[in-house]
Amino acid sequence: MSLSVSLNHRLGAFTLDAQFDAPQGLTVLYGPSGSGKTTIINAVAGLLRPDHAKITVDGVTLADTGTDSTAQPEIGARRTARRGIWLPPHRRRIGYVFQDARLFPHLSVRGNLRYGAWFAPKTAIKPNMDEITEMLGIGHLLGRRPAGLSGGERQRVAIGRALLAAPQMILADEPLAALDQARKDEILPYFERLRDALTLPILYVSHAPSEVARLATTVVALDAGKVLRAGPAAQVLGDPEVTPMGPRAAGAMIETRIIAHHADGLTELAMGDLRLLVPRAGGRVGTPLRVHIEAQDVMIATRRPDGISALNVLPATVREIRIGQGPGALVQLDADGHIILARVTRRSVKNLGLCAGQKVFAILKAVSVAKASITG
Repeated sequence: MSLSVSLNHRLGAFTLDAQFDAPQGLTVLYGPSGSGKTTIINAVAGLLRPDHAKITVDGVTLADTGTDSTAQPEIGARRTARRGIWLPPHRRRIGYVFQDARLFPHLSVRGNLRYGAWFAPKTAIKPNMDEITEMLGIGHLLGRRPAGLSGGERQRVAIGRALLAAPQMILADEPLAALDQARKDEILPYFERLRDALTLPILYVSHAPSEVARLATTVVALDAGKVLRAGPAAQVLGDPEVTPMGPRAAGAMIETRIIAHHADGLTELAMGDLRLLVPRAGGRVGTPLRVHIEAQDVMIATRRPDGISALNVLPATVREIRIGQGPGALVQLDADGHIILARVTRRSVKNLGLCAGQKVFAILKAVSVAKASITG
């Protein structure tokens, strides 16, 4: 199941002009505040009616402001005066998870979950409440009221309520923004479970680079209402030309697997034929892991260095160099097929004589990879 979106909307001086596809998995709308992320997600939900829109889920039309008489609308959609199609929000079968959980305070957790199930279409395959509560780890909370829950627990209940409505897609508008880091770390694994277990698209809004690298299967990078690039997470995050949050926030996501846990607290990962040492990571040998490496933590050497404390010295090839407006530059490196970004100065680029195709070494301290950046 996939989501296809084409939107054009003008709001004062701001113009949104965005087209992208969100396949099965978790697609992150990634960009700074004011880039159009929430406008897009609200248009998909039907809470905002854009000037021009075509939105389809698995080939079924939710909105089409054009006049294509061959478009197949969802049952219950109405045609507008312009002969377009517009399905009202309550008929779009969307599970929406907001920044705040928006649970009913007078209902127990069980009551809030049942409220979501009440909206499931009669013809839909009903999700099993026991399975949902087990997946989200909220079975022991069923008798509590929202006031007695932590922020992370409330968000997990909100996710459960959305899932029990038997949606055909999940929308999440910065669902972790109101949580502290401890609560974020608590709830992130549950979004990973949703990403891996569900066969429907999840559209997720974020401006946190590490969060994007941890969760996304697909990234839609946005800035000023435009799509800078859309595609698989590793490709988009590893593109030095795509830095919606600025070069200081640039970083790449690489796919690895655990090959050893060492007694000194380090975990050894395989990235192709190369090895990467990071702080102790959860999981057994053979477990696949994602690692987010920030560009500012990577150094470049033209010769293999000796006598340094950094444990990770990776042979690499320079693929591309992006010179910034200021003193900095982003260098895209290929390390055995894995893309790594390095943020260096323009002077370093000149002094090292860096150019595309050059053989170099990427240097990364093991302790510079935060535990929160190592995920399944």
